Amino acid sequence: MKRRFIQLSLTFSVLLIITSCSDATKTDKPTKKPNVVIIFLDDSGYSDFNPFGQVEIETPNVQKLADEGVRFTNFHVPQAICSASRSALMTGCYPGRTKVFGAHGPNVKCLDPKFPTMGEIFQAAGYKTGIFGKWHLGDIPETRPHNRGFDETAGLMYSNDMWKHHPVNPEYWGKFPIKYWRNGKVTIEDVGVPEQKQLTKWSTEGAVDFINRNSKEPFLLYVPHSMPHVPIFCSEDFEGKSGKGLYTDVTLELDWSVGEIMKALKLNGVEENTIVIFSSDNGPWVAYGNHAGSTPFRASKATSFEGGTRSACIIKYPNKLKPNTSSNNMFTSIDLLPTLCNLASVGLPESTIDGKNVWAVISGDESAKNPQPYYAFSTGKNFESVMSTDGKWKLHLPHNYHRLNTPGKDGSSGKYDNLKIELSLFDMENDPYESKNVIKENPEVADNLLALATKHKEKFYTEKK
Repeated sequence: MKRRFIQLSLTFSVLLIITSCSDATKTDKPTKKPNVVIIFLDDSGYSDFNPFGQVEIETPNVQKLADEGVRFTNFHVPQAICSASRSALMTGCYPGRTKVFGAHGPNVKCLDPKFPTMGEIFQAAGYKTGIFGKWHLGDIPETRPHNRGFDETAGLMYSNDMWKHHPVNPEYWGKFPIKYWRNGKVTIEDVGVPEQKQLTKWSTEGAVDFINRNSKEPFLLYVPHSMPHVPIFCSEDFEGKSGKGLYTDVTLELDWSVGEIMKALKLNGVEENTIVIFSSDNGPWVAYGNHAGSTPFRASKATSFEGGTRSACIIKYPNKLKPNTSSNNMFTSIDLLPTLCNLASVGLPESTIDGKNVWAVISGDESAKNPQPYYAFSTGKNFESVMSTDGKWKLHLPHNYHRLNTPGKDGSSGKYDNLKIELSLFDMENDPYESKNVIKENPEVADNLLALATKHKEKFYTEKK
């Protein structure tokens, strides 16, 4: 009986050890880090696609992405101009910190290498990294994307209008032919109209090929399209397809691009473990009339009004974000870097960044509070407005701005009126169009935001002696 008890005890102990080892194996098995895909359009209007108000044409692929993800209606960029916006996305820093303002041209440093890019950060963490599209963060060797953390690169170094056909001072721009780069080498010395028509297609094909070859390891894929920034072009497959004009043809091709990238993720079996972000660097360049997108908000690109800084945004992350939902929670592009690093267990750089991990805000945690003290907006070197992080209040400091007077047509620029706004407070919850100054009715709110604006200005816009 005693021997029988000992045998049973030993058998139970062995089973316990085996079970424990089996459970430990299940628990300790490493989970593959999520892939990240960022599709970043250029000058796309807030209302250019079906999920955000497009009614003239169907954009089924962006709609499908919204159906499978979350549509964010209060996503912003800190400056509504090309280089400044892209720098904020890539570094998690305000333009005031990096000193990347406006849009930079050929042969310039632009983003100082002392500010780590998203590519460098994810590359150091073992991610395969690729960019297919417009870089616009520097066109000297140490600032080009293949030297800033991207294993594979293809596209333009700056905006596609910076060429000999530029509507303003073409003689100057003609000195710098647009080059098409691939993996650190120039493959097309002078991009012309035939090549411009292929830009969306080439970026899409490059992105799909990158996914096909790198789906077995975690990857960061950045697709900053050159379109729909003027001059607008689409490939022959989409010319006239919409029946509504060239801009909508371009929009259809961008929608197709989204679909091709999503198909590649699914075919390679990585769709469920991929974070997909779709947005634009800023609002539409309305001076170009029928060659520009649309926004329901005040003003447009190159202003700190909502028409410039509020961009349509969709984020899909299966099993983490509730599909087919909409959120009005506010956050900005500077928050994406730290949030993605948190989701991917990737360490942040030692250098200071301004963005915060806002996953709780993005995921819809009702008890979450945005960790940012405020959000700041600028135009060029001018700091112009601040907004409360709950999206309720926005204070504009006195500043000049432009408002469309006469839209252009078929690629020609229209005319703006140059205006000035006084110190103004807007109730964004009830007046997202910034139409009524309510500063007299809410002096305490204005004072609080003004104090935050003063601190921000002192921190980033006061020259240190």
